[in-house]
Amino acid sequence: MKPYLSIAAVLIAVLTGLLLVPATRDYLVPIAAAACVLALLVLVLSLVGGTQSAAAPEPAPVAAAAPEPTPVEAAAPPPAVVQPPTPAINQAEAEVVAFFALLQEKGRLVDFLMEDLTPYDDEQVGAAARVVHQGCRQVLQESFTITPISEAEEGSQVTVPAGYAADEYRIVGKLSGDPPFTGKLVHKGWKTESIKLPRLVDAGQARLPAIAPAEVEVT
Repeated sequence: MKPYLSIAAVLIAVLTGLLLVPATRDYLVPIAAAACVLALLVLVLSLVGGTQSAAAPEPAPVAAAAPEPTPVEAAAPPPAVVQPPTPAINQAEAEVVAFFALLQEKGRLVDFLMEDLTPYDDEQVGAAARVVHQGCRQVLQESFTITPISEAEEGSQVTVPAGYAADEYRIVGKLSGDPPFTGKLVHKGWKTESIKLPRLVDAGQARLPAIAPAEVEVT
C-alpha cells in the first residue's frame, strides 16, 4: 500500500471518531465534509494508482544471457606422412618373366641356356636339347597360336606381293625396283593369331617374380 493512502485512511478514521465525540457536535458538518473529501481522495488515488500499474507493468526480470561458449579449437590433425610410392613393376614385364618360368618348368630352357656346355660332348648336348625341345614346344603350343607366314616349301620360288607387311617379309639379296618381288624362300616365317600368357594376380609388387625358385631339400 502507498504511504499517502495509509495517512488518508488514518485521517478518515480520526474524523469518523470525532463524530462520535459529543463536544464536536457543533462541527459535525465540517468534520463529515472533510471525511468525505478524504474518502474521495483515497478513492481517486487508488483508481489512478491501479490504472498506472495496469498500464506500466513491472518489467519482467531479464534472464541473464547465457555466456557464449568458448570456441573449442579443433585439434590440429597430425601432419600426414607421405610415403614414397613403391615402384610397381610393369605388368607386361612380369608376364614375360612368368612365360620364361613356364619354359623353365616344362623344358628346363633357362637351365639349358645358362649352362656352360663346353665340358659336354655333342651327344650329351643333343640328348639335353631333346628334353628342352619337347617341353618348350608344349609351352609354345599352349600359349600361342603359331602358323607359318608362307605356306610354300623352303627353297621354292615365291612372289612377295605389292603392299606386303614389312614385319612379315624380309627381302634380302639384290633388291631393285618396286614389288612384287620374286625370289627363293629361305625361311617361311612364323606369326601368331592369339596369345595366352600367364596372368599374374599380384603384379603390383616392387620386384619381378622369380623364374624358378631355389629348391632346398631338408634332411
